[in-house]
Amino acid sequence: MAAIGQPAGEGPRAKRSANVAGTVTAALRDAVVTGFVAFGLFLPLVGFLTGVNGSNQLVLTTRWPLLFSVVAAVALARFGFAVAIAPHLTQRTQRPVTAPSATREWMRRRFVPFAIASVVVYPAIVLAITGLSGAVKWIDNFGVQILIYVMLGWGLNIVVGLAGLLDLGYVAFYAVGAYSYALLAKTFGLSFWLLLPLAGILASFWGVLLGFPVLRLRGDYLAIVTLAFGEIIRLILINWVDLTNGYAGISGIPRPLLFGIPFTADDDGFAAVFHLPFSPVYRVIFLYYVILALALLTAFVTVRLRRLPVGRAWEALREDETACRSLGINTTNTKLTAFAMGAMFAGFAGSFFATRQGFISPESFTFLESATILSIVVLGGMGSQIGVAIAAIVMIGGTEIMRQLNFLKQIFGSTFDPTQYRMLIFGFAMVLIMVWRPRGLIATREPSVALKERKRVAADLVKEGHG
Repeated sequence: MAAIGQPAGEGPRAKRSANVAGTVTAALRDAVVTGFVAFGLFLPLVGFLTGVNGSNQLVLTTRWPLLFSVVAAVALARFGFAVAIAPHLTQRTQRPVTAPSATREWMRRRFVPFAIASVVVYPAIVLAITGLSGAVKWIDNFGVQILIYVMLGWGLNIVVGLAGLLDLGYVAFYAVGAYSYALLAKTFGLSFWLLLPLAGILASFWGVLLGFPVLRLRGDYLAIVTLAFGEIIRLILINWVDLTNGYAGISGIPRPLLFGIPFTADDDGFAAVFHLPFSPVYRVIFLYYVILALALLTAFVTVRLRRLPVGRAWEALREDETACRSLGINTTNTKLTAFAMGAMFAGFAGSFFATRQGFISPESFTFLESATILSIVVLGGMGSQIGVAIAAIVMIGGTEIMRQLNFLKQIFGSTFDPTQYRMLIFGFAMVLIMVWRPRGLIATREPSVALKERKRVAADLVKEGHG
């Protein structure tokens, strides 16, 4: 009952105003603390810049405007999150799980065909907009580069997303495929189409060799061993100079042919055979459709395997290895098949990388590559094919777009390079994703098989979101 002389509803209104004021005050306090922490973190990274003068002496310069701009941006982002996003996330966790609407279900079914059609016609769209002269950059640096990481992400998704085995040395299989193709192509003169499956088989063999020592390992121990395996492969590539040429790498790797037709300016080249003006864009478009076919093959095989008994065994192993073993599933074979299949697709991608670049060296297969691929899988949503593809587009495409932001040099100075801050941006993006979507961009996971009808599985019954 309202108090005497107090208008009805004034009490709840005053309470809401007090709650809003308290939220804003707490957000301001949190933003100030976050600003001080960001200042301490970014002071040595952004605030100071070391260089060498004409006398070969170390010179330390300060960049206070850039430092305070970054700190202010972090503080404002924290304030906006505390005021606008955090209450929404709290309300969202309290909502009951409901079935998706008919419109959302229709969009979900139409998204995959639309996405495939878009990537198929992407070179034609780029050619229509930029012409032959400007199409190479957009097809090669964006299309081909992104598709390589999409394929690598889908391959690692088998190991990490489906089988639940944390692999930090996935780049080792990538390197095995690349060096297998480069050495065999230069030594024996074999074609790309013959060496492509062979590179995948060799990488799969190394995946099985890695699987045997880690059969009894889980979690952090498994991650440490796979990380060591990746470093072992890289050190072998560096020190086995007689075979791999060490740091100098392997150059002059043969390019793939289209039915025996090379993409050169000679009389027997692609342009001359089809009476077209010579342009490097033809080879780039050909490579684009090759990696697109390989990526779609990876997705198709993964989806089909997931519905087979081996795929259901991977998912059972991911959820609970003890329960999986108690059901009579051979966990040894399950782990080995996961490592072998994931390594095979990495070998395919490595052979394509070698023929696309024409030159490979150990510098291309560092731990940073494994971390990037694993980040794509985690951010996209472990076990989600669409989520991995979206994360690869955002991460790899975002890096390439940052190379085009030359106008930022007019703001922060001619020495400012946006690509140097890509890892900071990726780290910030990962923090946001872990807060906003802790199970990745697309965390919804459907059961591989269903009895009569498919039903959603509650989040408290599985580790990686709703089924």
